[in-house]
Amino acid sequence: MSRPLSKLLFKGISGFPAARSSKIVSGSFYQNGMRYSTSVPNDSDTHDDFKPANKFDGSGLSLKELVEQDVKDNPVMLYMKGVPEVPQCGFSSLAVRVLKQYAVPLSARNILEDPELKTAVKAFSHWPTFPQIFIKGEFIGGSDIILNMHQSGELKEKLKDIAVNQEKSA
Repeated sequence: MSRPLSKLLFKGISGFPAARSSKIVSGSFYQNGMRYSTSVPNDSDTHDDFKPANKFDGSGLSLKELVEQDVKDNPVMLYMKGVPEVPQCGFSSLAVRVLKQYAVPLSARNILEDPELKTAVKAFSHWPTFPQIFIKGEFIGGSDIILNMHQSGELKEKLKDIAVNQEKSA
């Protein structure tokens, strides 16, 4: 704090440690004081090769059908911000950590990759927040509900036959 204000202004904001850090924020990240974006705006100056693409377009399924199929086909389905290996919010991270305690197959989709998927999941579950956890086709809730179920032993009971079936098939 003893440096004169003029020197700070001369060096710019990059002199602050927070400006040099790297932080991912909703499709953007900051590194060395610079903002980088992982998405490209939909404008007429952007070539089609660089515009964001819906990864589900080629599947032939509507997003509603995709969500229905995900929930039906996966014993534990998690719609989250980020991916299980790199969650991008504390609530999604908590849900993954709790579910990994049970050694069950965990399927997940990153809702940050497609705003329309996020809307489709909300419409399917009638629940406004993420993460959203489905077990054996049933909507359970978010990270707070999973944590409470874990603490009460209810989650262990609900996942018991999934873990047993996983051991039998191995």
